Amino acid sequence: MARGGQNKKQDASERRCIVTGETQPKCGLIRFVVGPEDQIVPDLLEKLPGRGIWVSADRSVLEKAVKKGLFARGAKQAVTVPADLIDGIEAGLARRVVDLISMTRKASRAVMGYEKVKSWLAHERARVLIQASDGSIRGKTKLRAPEGNDTFIGILTASELGLAFGRENVIHGALAAGGLTKRVVEEAAKLKGLRRNAGGNSTKKGLRTIDE
Repeated sequence: MARGGQNKKQDASERRCIVTGETQPKCGLIRFVVGPEDQIVPDLLEKLPGRGIWVSADRSVLEKAVKKGLFARGAKQAVTVPADLIDGIEAGLARRVVDLISMTRKASRAVMGYEKVKSWLAHERARVLIQASDGSIRGKTKLRAPEGNDTFIGILTASELGLAFGRENVIHGALAAGGLTKRVVEEAAKLKGLRRNAGGNSTKKGLRTIDE
């Protein structure tokens, strides 16, 4: 047992956000380290050496960390924060999600296209429904995500989904249970926290949509 009677294994999977002060599972946080020339570096894979500095995967929280100089407090030293830090994290997370979906596809645990996704949903093979954020609302509402929590991803654009599936544009996709699916869901949740006007299965007025 750790201090306060808490389980060590549980403690190892949780970290405290330097901005909110809240302790939560690592899957909802982004790790940073102090890199060369005392520059703050995001560690999206959580493998870089050094003392970790953890911030909630939320754009407003990250903006506060930058504005209030909280990275220096977390590092306990003077640090340099890149001007494009947050946008760089968003781009990195997008690539991460795309790569994970691509690996899931190559393991035959993901499909794309309306009819294939519809079949997987009907036969309860789909654990997660993925739909492009800029796809047409009319087409997307014809499919319903599986019951339960964390069963829908709607944060990627059609072109980003296309990269994951080796196509130009993809609107509908589905992931089977197991494999890398849990990691896809976790990384997509982080990306959602970073993206401005992040939409679920709805499209905001004025946003260009792509028909099926």
